[in-house]
Amino acid sequence: MASRRSSRTTPSRSVSSGSLSTRRSTATATLSPAEKEKATQISAACHSRNLEALVHLATSTHGLLSDDLRRAAWPILLGHTPDQQEPVSWKELPAHRDEGQVALDVNRAFVYYPKNESEKQLDRLKEELSDIIVETIRRHPTLNYFQGYHDIVQVFLLVLGPHDAPAPVARLSLLRIRDYMLSTLDPAIAQLKLLLPLLETADPQLYDHLPKGQPSFALADALTMFAHHIQEYKDIARLFDFFLARHTVMPIYFFAGVVLSRREELLEIDKEDEDIMHAMLGKLPQPFDVEFHIARSVELYERLPPEKLRSWEWWNISSSSVLKTSTTPAALSRLTLEDGEEWMLQQEKEIRWQQTRAKAQKNAQILKRRLWVYRKQGVFGLAIVVGVYAVWLGRSGNASRLPAFGLLNDLFRRVVGIVR
Repeated sequence: MASRRSSRTTPSRSVSSGSLSTRRSTATATLSPAEKEKATQISAACHSRNLEALVHLATSTHGLLSDDLRRAAWPILLGHTPDQQEPVSWKELPAHRDEGQVALDVNRAFVYYPKNESEKQLDRLKEELSDIIVETIRRHPTLNYFQGYHDIVQVFLLVLGPHDAPAPVARLSLLRIRDYMLSTLDPAIAQLKLLLPLLETADPQLYDHLPKGQPSFALADALTMFAHHIQEYKDIARLFDFFLARHTVMPIYFFAGVVLSRREELLEIDKEDEDIMHAMLGKLPQPFDVEFHIARSVELYERLPPEKLRSWEWWNISSSSVLKTSTTPAALSRLTLEDGEEWMLQQEKEIRWQQTRAKAQKNAQILKRRLWVYRKQGVFGLAIVVGVYAVWLGRSGNASRLPAFGLLNDLFRRVVGIVR
């Protein structure tokens, strides 16, 4: 299934916004001679659908250079072929359960970029953003919207336009960020846990200084591919070039690279001040050098790929996860949206099984505690009975001489010992 329809007549973003059109048309004109040569190579790679060359160009310094080139390259990196059609208008499909939250988040979109847009133009952008998100989740109702998804989609809207964005966004959702769109965030947390063995292997001293709980400080950046915090449009577009061209685990490595780059700053914080540490880790350093951190994450990945970390966290990742299925553009190019939906159903089954197992374990623990309480209460009651009877015998004439008194006294001591 694809997301493009022959009946769609919405104008592209370059037509509907004058200021964005101007920015795009002048982008190529401002390139240096070396960048113009690279732009020619990108255009040739897109024309021939040379994925290997495109991956190299998107990863190298300054990435894909301009939105004009990204409009051709991003769909290829996501494995989209332009001849696919959708037979039914998305507006005729049943409403998705998450559309209310979509409306709330879209209303808060476009905070940092684009700049110098009028209120009317921003309202139009929000309408287009809402349409793309709602179309995606209506066509693929197994997807669960998460807060921050709109941060990702708004970048695709600005780069590709409202007409061409839905199909790549659908492939992105089902084949690259599917783990974040399941019924729970447990698979997302499982990805974040890779940070710990990665940092431990890369820098044991820094790792020892950092908080050891769940790395929740990385959640917002991982979920949104850093679109929630990066404030410059050119930086987030460049970073998306890199993420789309590399392994699906790369946002985790990018975050690890950012942490490692702040080594001295983090070591100066008292390790007992976890609140301050979490606040620091949850923010990107300013100014933010995207090229430096891309290079750092590539070096880190090549030196410590996830399968060589020898950690339980990697092996605990589901075999249906995007980290093990649609890992690279080459792998993704062979996949369909149906593949993503099948893996999603498998992951949901695993989630239900894990929830059932966790519930059973919790119930078993509760039962064990109750049995222990009942056992103590029962034994304690027996001790009282034995003690009272022994006292009654003791108050009788020569009761202490009776064999029964000695037996009861010994039994009372044993029972009290069990209770203790």
